[in-house]
Amino acid sequence: MKKTDLEKNKALKLMGKMKQAAVPGRFAGDTNSPALDRREQRKLDQAQGLVSFPVKIKQAQIDEIRRLAGERDISTNEVIGELLERSLGSA
Repeated sequence: MKKTDLEKNKALKLMGKMKQAAVPGRFAGDTNSPALDRREQRKLDQAQGLVSFPVKIKQAQIDEIRRLAGERDISTNEVIGELLERSLGSA
């Protein structure tokens, strides 16, 4: 094997490790809670009765939801849940 092939394989291994690494604390929303993998998060969500429901909304609405979440120091999921409950409750 050529030296360039060895270096290429090292780079591929490094890139794979970087993709699997957890998000650094400065980018994570809550630095106090440990990072959960997808499987653990899915189990916690199912235990709370939560279901994934992807939607497409306009950027202006997303910005407003994120602003509300930031002001109240809660997650965007909680803001969206509250808005939906309020909207469906009044219907």
